[in-house]
Amino acid sequence: MAGQIPRPFIDDLLARTDIVELIDLRVPLKKAGKNHTACCPFHNEKSPSFTVSAEKQFYHCFGCGAHGNAISFMMAFEQLEFVEAIEELAKIHHLEVPREAGSKGKTYVQGSADDYSQMQKAAHIYQQQLNLHPQAAAYVAKRGLSAATIHKYGIGYAPDSWDLLLKQLGQGKNNRDQLFELKLTNRNENGREYDFFRDRIMFPIRDKRGRVIGFGGRVLGDGTPKYLNSPETRLFHKGRELYGLYEARQQQDRLEQLLVVEGYMDVVALSEHGIQFAVACLGTATTSEHMQTMFRFCSKVICCYDGDRAGRDAAWRALQSALPNLKDGVELNFVFLPDGEDPDTLVQKEGKDAFLARLGDAMSLGNYLFEHLLQELDVNSDAGKSALWAKANDMIALIPSEFYRDSLQERLANLVGRKRTEQQITAGKNRKAAVVVQKTKITPMRRAIALLLQYPALAQVMPVAPELAQANLPGMPLLMAIQQLLLEKPQLTTAQLLEYWRELPEYNILSKLALWDHQVAEEQLTQEFLDTFRSIEDQYLQQRLESLQRKDQLSKLTVAEKHEYVMLLKAFKSK
Repeated sequence: MAGQIPRPFIDDLLARTDIVELIDLRVPLKKAGKNHTACCPFHNEKSPSFTVSAEKQFYHCFGCGAHGNAISFMMAFEQLEFVEAIEELAKIHHLEVPREAGSKGKTYVQGSADDYSQMQKAAHIYQQQLNLHPQAAAYVAKRGLSAATIHKYGIGYAPDSWDLLLKQLGQGKNNRDQLFELKLTNRNENGREYDFFRDRIMFPIRDKRGRVIGFGGRVLGDGTPKYLNSPETRLFHKGRELYGLYEARQQQDRLEQLLVVEGYMDVVALSEHGIQFAVACLGTATTSEHMQTMFRFCSKVICCYDGDRAGRDAAWRALQSALPNLKDGVELNFVFLPDGEDPDTLVQKEGKDAFLARLGDAMSLGNYLFEHLLQELDVNSDAGKSALWAKANDMIALIPSEFYRDSLQERLANLVGRKRTEQQITAGKNRKAAVVVQKTKITPMRRAIALLLQYPALAQVMPVAPELAQANLPGMPLLMAIQQLLLEKPQLTTAQLLEYWRELPEYNILSKLALWDHQVAEEQLTQEFLDTFRSIEDQYLQQRLESLQRKDQLSKLTVAEKHEYVMLLKAFKSK
């Protein structure tokens, strides 16, 4: 996503944004020396451990580890995607977000304000039509929906007409093209245009900001398909969006949990009965992006499916999508309904309290994982145990949470009657301690990178040594890349620098180094950095000397290599 917005614009946006002012408007800060502090907005605490640095334009919580720049804060605090955070910051500065050409030469097409306006107009037309057609009004009344719920979800009706939207919104070729591109209309082989949705109850699909981006339509009778969703457009991407998420977020400041169900009517019926935290995937399986989005908004997700084979298969796909998103502090559970029931019918039969009781008895991720695998594999045989061990371990390895990994691996070992090795147990118990040691162990390379990150002006005093690119030293390409970037753009701050690596593997280590407390006096920073860089040069020269010595033993050195060898020997003897 980041590549679609020009990098200079992101740099400029961060330069215009004062992170102290941005955060202070949302979390009142107090001055504490050079920095500002507050109780962390991302976890409960009584004494402040959340620090904001005006100098680095960076925030960090010493309690929960949350950290980042202005973009990161907007993503975490306002629960936005990267591009949405950029758009919100741009709005603060009254800027329009530009887009650049894609790698294949195609311009990235973004939704314009007029696109969203057209979608909202279409939703309004459908809402008006609901009251004008008795059969549609009777249908929603039969489904037990109150006027308040209909209004909350913007439910409407697309009449059995070929050109309702075309007549009202399709004046002029540009408007007709726009309606077609947004999939509000369709075209046949002869170029004839007609409304995409006809004779269906309409459910507007809203994005996280409440803008209508698509529709779901349900037939009134027995026609097919039963549900028809908007195709993918420049506004609507079904693998990312969740029906009902916007409405669920309006009910409370912070969602405690989300319930994943299969259909629009399930979401709406549950809301009608006071269960306000249900969402539905849009005609597709629950994707990793869906899971990532839900865990951004809450710490607990419950997947609710029919108890038949199709429901079980959907649940298994959801579990697999969730594994890479299972961080510490999040919870994923599963509920399977009786045969022939769905949340809509069940909540109407048994009421809110009984349905909530089912959610309270939900199956944990671990229980469902092993229940499913044990149904597939016969662990009474060695072959079955071996297959379970291999398959489960492959899945567990995808989980980022060490707590989940350790507990699931322990259960797996018990299931197959195989003890975990002493090495595995020790690794599990001491992993946290190892992480702490890693954080405090600063090599010369990490020290150089950390100082350069925190004090970008040091790039001007760092020697330009292209020969070091050949050094077999971990981190050398990264150090040189940072220096090169800072020589080209000397005005970059720490926060801006990190943004260049946001979507790259190095981002996590760079974020940690940006927070490292170097304990070097300000007046000694330059000398400390140069001394560190010289120690890295010495490592490279030692490598080069050993390489020449090995080559001399195997074959003759060239005249130039002999000269270099002698010079290196003299250099090391003089130290």
